[in-house]
Amino acid sequence: MKIPFSPPYINKVVLQEVNSTLESGWITTGPKVKQLEELVCKYTFSPNTLCVNSATSGLMLALKWYGIGEGDEVIIPAYTYAATALAVIHVGATPVMVDVENDFNISIEKIEKAITNKTKAIIPVDIAGWPCDYDAIKTLVCNKIELFNPSNENQNKLGRILILADSAHSIGATYKNQFLGSIADITVFSFHAVKNITTAEGGAVCINLPKPFINQEEYYYLRCFSLNGQTKDAFTKSKAGGWRYDIIYLGLKINMPDILAAIGVAQIPEYFDETLDIRKEIYKVYHDYFATKTWAITPPYKNEYRESSCHLYALRIKNITESIRDLIIEKITKQGVAVNVHFQPLPMLTIFKEMGFKIENYPIAYDNYKCEISLPIYPQLTKDQLNYIIRTVENAVESTI
Repeated sequence: MKIPFSPPYINKVVLQEVNSTLESGWITTGPKVKQLEELVCKYTFSPNTLCVNSATSGLMLALKWYGIGEGDEVIIPAYTYAATALAVIHVGATPVMVDVENDFNISIEKIEKAITNKTKAIIPVDIAGWPCDYDAIKTLVCNKIELFNPSNENQNKLGRILILADSAHSIGATYKNQFLGSIADITVFSFHAVKNITTAEGGAVCINLPKPFINQEEYYYLRCFSLNGQTKDAFTKSKAGGWRYDIIYLGLKINMPDILAAIGVAQIPEYFDETLDIRKEIYKVYHDYFATKTWAITPPYKNEYRESSCHLYALRIKNITESIRDLIIEKITKQGVAVNVHFQPLPMLTIFKEMGFKIENYPIAYDNYKCEISLPIYPQLTKDQLNYIIRTVENAVESTI
């Protein structure tokens, strides 16, 4: 049996939506993107949402909006995908990495120790779809207001460190009965091909800023900035007499096209009505089975305050080394089951090692990584496939440890 790790979920509804967009004669940014933005707002209760070409671009856009650049520091977890750090570096700021907790997410205690008068933002990452402790982060930044050193209008208006959620994995996750997207100041979702909702490539920037900000106005600014600082998008310019435009910001070209937005437009309603629940059912099958194994550490799924989007099932094996984990993966793969590892901590990657980061300074991140195996989880999985994955993982682990 051959089981891929994370194939995109493409059904007839998606094909119809994409064909409709192709037949419309308009495939770049236009009405489908606006429809997708409205759907994200509808289902996450975000006040405003801007769709862009990737979550990485969304993070960069948010950082630039807050005026973060050279001399500024942004606190991020050491356990995340490289894009979290690269977004900070690309705007000229300095990533300050801190360790994580056993649930994979950023340590509040480590954040507190890392805050300085140069700190302008914190980027918590909801690893595998498990929400970070946002109330604790909000309390922390409010308690550190005396250290905050604003340098522009937006920073003066907010008056504190920006909470910019890297929620690439977590559309549909909830924190205290609220969907992510309506909790942090700004939340960025990913619609990459392997995510719970996809547009092949793409991302969404959810704007949830407190007063005195007017979120609609900030949406218009970000939309303009994402189109090279141009006052009109191509769809508006194409209308009769609409050719004249201006360039008012030193913007980026990171807009999402309609042809990609069409996939997301088709997927979002079904996701919140059906496929998210299917992911949760699969997650629970894994969880219930591996909880009976003395060698297994099951990932967090649901408690009184948080519920995962079930993007990844991050199984950990107790008391093993990185090399033993790799051997287990090799055995699983030989049986036709594709698995993965999420993630290699940033200080293990060449670019960050060359910047002086050392994995020895992030022991929990390494402990989580060295024994982690991500199992397939997506709505197309059949019961037979799910049972085969479980048996294959069980046999591989128990024949190795």
